[in-house]
Amino acid sequence: MADNDAPRNDWATKDFYAVLGVAKDASAADIKKAYRKLARENHPDSNPGDDAKHEKFKAVAEAYDVVGDEAKRAKYDEFRSLQARGGFGPGMGGGGFGGAGGFNLDDLLRDRGGSGGLGDMFGDIFGGAQRTRTQQTRPRRGADVESSATIGFTDALEGVTVSLRLTSDTACPTCQGTGGKPGTRPHICPECEGAGFVVSGTGGAFSINETCPACGGRQLVYDEACPTCHGSGRGTSARSIQARIPAGVKDGARIRLKGKGAPGDHGGPPGDLFVTVKVTPHPVFGRKGDNLTIEVPVSFDEAALGAEVKIPTLGGAPVTLKLPPGTPNGRTFRVRGKGATRRDGSRGDLLATVAVQVPATLDQTAREALEAYRAATAGRPLREGLFES
Repeated sequence: MADNDAPRNDWATKDFYAVLGVAKDASAADIKKAYRKLARENHPDSNPGDDAKHEKFKAVAEAYDVVGDEAKRAKYDEFRSLQARGGFGPGMGGGGFGGAGGFNLDDLLRDRGGSGGLGDMFGDIFGGAQRTRTQQTRPRRGADVESSATIGFTDALEGVTVSLRLTSDTACPTCQGTGGKPGTRPHICPECEGAGFVVSGTGGAFSINETCPACGGRQLVYDEACPTCHGSGRGTSARSIQARIPAGVKDGARIRLKGKGAPGDHGGPPGDLFVTVKVTPHPVFGRKGDNLTIEVPVSFDEAALGAEVKIPTLGGAPVTLKLPPGTPNGRTFRVRGKGATRRDGSRGDLLATVAVQVPATLDQTAREALEAYRAATAGRPLREGLFES
């Protein structure tokens, strides 16, 4: 038998009935029922990241492809029966079977209606199953896309819709993602034998599955590469979308927009769009969580004697702060409900911090008044506490 039939021998030793959990004499309806149940339980879309279930799904699909087809099942049962009675000896496919008094297996299979002997039997059962699985490429989710948006301070508090220009990876428009020159026929990748991945050892007791370097995971290869993508099957797509930035978003926040990423392959769902928000600073207001902040300049006499100071709010009417006599520099006053919008629709507070201003220059009248104040307060031990320790 040719070397390329070696994988078929390996597949032929599998018990597809055991894989599906049914008896060898199970009815077609029972086999179909078992397959549907196992396919639902192990489908990759329902078990993302679970490699064990992914492999189970492949094994179930392979088993059903054979025993779920009446003609293939008959040939498979015949093959298993022959194997159980004596195995395939050195004369397999050419000389005999089951010892010196055996019979020619190729002749038997040709009598059963095959045209090419044992090779045709394996090709019908296992080669056909592999081709079916390969051609019915599994839908693949599109890639996630990263973008950024710069918005104003007020827009961040109130929410805004922005226009984003996106460039993402997508299937090549010339070959539709196959990687082959249009009009050429594909064949199963010889590197991974149609699996889409190869097993790579790590140097220890473990091995990992890696995307096949020959077919890029597409399971098929072409003799002539696509002239546009040079065989990669990938291209770029540019589009504009409208993205809603929610109210109350903070500088540096990362917003996920589901289904706005790159389109999927073979009918798969699109990926997601992640937008990093940059908020430009405001000349007057700052932000601390859900609260807005403002620094309020006050004069020495306002802080010492007390005063009513009018301050602005963002997007609303001004409010008046009542400073009690002796207000220290750096004291913060809270104005309820004048801050940023929260997710539940409520609003934070406005935190107004007093900043006592010291005049850089004084006219004669102001100087005389301050000198009189100094004389009136002379002898007060403001700094004695610095030396007590």
